Amino acid sequence: MKYVDEFRDGTLARGLAAAIRAEADPARRYAFMEFCGGHTHAISRYGVTDLLPPNVRMIHGPGCPVCVLPIGRIDLAIRLAFERGVTVLTYGDCLRVPASDGLSMLKAKARGADIRMVYSAADALALAQREPGREVVFFAIGFETTTPPTALVLQQARALGLANFSVLCNHVLTPSAIQTILESPEVRQFGTVPLDGFIGPAHVSTIIGSRPYEFFAEEYRKPVVIAGFEPLDVMQAIRMLIRQVNEGRAEVENEFTRAVNRDGNLKAQALVSEVFELRRSFEWRGLGQVPYSALRIRAPFAAWDAEVKFGLDYRSVPDHKACECGAILRGVKRPSDCRLFATVCTPENPMGSCMVSSEGACAAHYNYGRFRDHAPDNGRSTPPATIRLAS
Repeated sequence: MKYVDEFRDGTLARGLAAAIRAEADPARRYAFMEFCGGHTHAISRYGVTDLLPPNVRMIHGPGCPVCVLPIGRIDLAIRLAFERGVTVLTYGDCLRVPASDGLSMLKAKARGADIRMVYSAADALALAQREPGREVVFFAIGFETTTPPTALVLQQARALGLANFSVLCNHVLTPSAIQTILESPEVRQFGTVPLDGFIGPAHVSTIIGSRPYEFFAEEYRKPVVIAGFEPLDVMQAIRMLIRQVNEGRAEVENEFTRAVNRDGNLKAQALVSEVFELRRSFEWRGLGQVPYSALRIRAPFAAWDAEVKFGLDYRSVPDHKACECGAILRGVKRPSDCRLFATVCTPENPMGSCMVSSEGACAAHYNYGRFRDHAPDNGRSTPPATIRLAS
């Protein structure tokens, strides 16, 4: 297949759904976690869940970078803007993430803080170049995918001697989060989150390759299939996982061969390694402190590290008491289990981070799946008469 429409073909999807039903053993249950927010969005948007047999369950993992950002990190950016008078620039999804005192970056902006949205790290650097009298801080978030562009602007800032530019680094790492989930009491001790395998992230894997997932297959005996973002990609990955489970295999397989290889993008990895190093610990929303799960800026670039430059002191802040984002990110609960879901918490008025981004589990379920909750059998006891794919 060469074109995106072919990865959304309804006839092919129905055939693949039939193949999944034929291969899934009715005598057992399957539970697979998709780690990537893009996969969560695709599964909800295209109704992939409706095409699966009832004994195949998809669990939404903490793969949305906005959703795992703790309140304390947002507070740092807001304090910088209010107390230091700097201009904070970040990606659009970050602006609405709830922070302390009923604030978000967007609400802080409405109260006078100079916080702006950019489309890229390069946009932030360009503003600092255009306005040398303005102190500019780029609030950087994301997994391994968005880290290389941040590393590049830090290199450029140092080469230019740009004194009015710095980065507040919140880049996090996928493998550490997967390991934390596998080591969590819910998975290892209580069995409240049964996990038979993972759908490996797409964009992240273009950078790090498939090699880092081999540890999980060997050490934890959990199969991993890296998949693209289109619905047929995801369905094919589910079929490959079911096949591995049925055959008692635990291997790393790559469905996304058109973009991912075993070693990843070595040039991007070298760039990131030059600019960043591992943090000993970093707080994730829903997972708590996760050792060696995030990056910080190396000492040679300290002049462009906002945490060093402004002497920032991180303070952990608990989530809203009624918000279940933490449990949802760990796969313990589903969005509809939260009493705030679709009542006071909606995409227009998010109370928790999972409702902010379109890749968040709550936002995806609100937009595409919440009415299914009221179906007598969740609509999955028989194949659907219609699907939302092209045909």
